[in-house]
Amino acid sequence: MEETIQPMSKKDYLLSVIAGIFIGILLLPMLWSAKPDLFIKVRFFIVPFFLIATPFGLAIAHLLGRKISLFWQLGKFAVTGALNFCVDLGVFSFLSFLFSNYLKISSKDLIFSGITLLTFYSLYKTISFILANINSYYWNKFWTFHKEGGNKAEFFQFFIVSIIGLIINVTMASVVFNLIDPVTGLKKEQWELVSAVAGSVAGLVWNFIGYKFIVFKK
Repeated sequence: MEETIQPMSKKDYLLSVIAGIFIGILLLPMLWSAKPDLFIKVRFFIVPFFLIATPFGLAIAHLLGRKISLFWQLGKFAVTGALNFCVDLGVFSFLSFLFSNYLKISSKDLIFSGITLLTFYSLYKTISFILANINSYYWNKFWTFHKEGGNKAEFFQFFIVSIIGLIINVTMASVVFNLIDPVTGLKKEQWELVSAVAGSVAGLVWNFIGYKFIVFKK
């Protein structure tokens, strides 16, 4: 049966505005890492743009949802997913910048001698992914999927889905970064970000499937 879509509430508008602000803020370190020259030119416009664009895009999804209800849930998931994506890559870019520039630790330095796959790059990606998934749990539970309550089984399911997503995310990012040569013209820092994007996209697809049909199913 088709779900009846209620008018957008103040909560929907407020959360979309909050998400837009944080998306803009977290994009700043990503842009600085990828395109420093572009960052200097547009740094003052990023946050205001997403502050307006995010609730506007959600309003469009709500209009489409009046015809097909799935669009409304997809719209909220897209906002949540964009926020999680920016938490993931924003934290990753910040850690990479901090350790590379201030502690002089290269992303390809080994954590333990003799272990060639476990790099600081993988460590940065693991930390950023974990923080993104904590953020994802609360936004998806209470806003995207409207799942009230909860029990130990739900937390266990979330943990399992997140661990699988973590493995997919970090493996994809690490494989692209360590085993694939950078595309012509891209610097190391830019290729790091491209690899992180590949991992985030792979993890995001898995998380949506797992959250919708396992963790938060009604």
